[in-house]
Amino acid sequence: MAFACEGATVVLSSRTRSDLEETLALVQRAGSTGSIVVADATTADGAAAPVQAAIDKYGRLDVLVNNVGGRIAGDHDPFSGDVEVFHAELVLNLMSAWWATRAALPHMKENRYGRIINIGSGASRRSGSRAGYTAAKHGLVGLTRSLAASCARWGINVNCLCPGWTETHDWAELASREGTTIAEYLHSATSQNLQQRIVQPDEMGAMAVLLASDVGASAITGQVIAVDAGHKV
Repeated sequence: MAFACEGATVVLSSRTRSDLEETLALVQRAGSTGSIVVADATTADGAAAPVQAAIDKYGRLDVLVNNVGGRIAGDHDPFSGDVEVFHAELVLNLMSAWWATRAALPHMKENRYGRIINIGSGASRRSGSRAGYTAAKHGLVGLTRSLAASCARWGINVNCLCPGWTETHDWAELASREGTTIAEYLHSATSQNLQQRIVQPDEMGAMAVLLASDVGASAITGQVIAVDAGHKV
């Protein structure tokens, strides 16, 4: 929505058509245009699908936001856990970004322009989460820096944007997974940052738009930037 409010044409992708249609309606209400692609980014073809759709339909792709991520249910114990669960978290949180980026890079290189924004996590900069999730989010930082170094000569900037505890629609699910109430879960989350609050999605959006801009961020690449209210500083 932050990009749409700046007049960008957006291509939205997820596994759930109803969520995409609802968001596209908001985009159109904001006076912008866009399209949706129902795809599963845990496959190479699915991750590449929205990238190819943008190029095919609009003839160009200026900005790629790799915003796929989350946690996989299962046994994450490093001593006895399921290897397949660990691998699935790497695929969801790291490989999905690589597949989408790999699909976008030839086009961006040809145009000698691109902005790639990988959405990391507090776990991109420290431990404290499950091994697979933390490994994947740390890997996303390494991928960001490596790509920034490889792509700079082609006018392609790559950065990693790390949210803290951000208000989303899945608080109830997260609280249930931890065996607590929403109120208790939110109290625990806010106690972990300096500002004692939950970050709002539009705060993340504003930073993403900045990182995609030419005026304010043309010299920003290879960076890990947190919008997290001072999470565990």
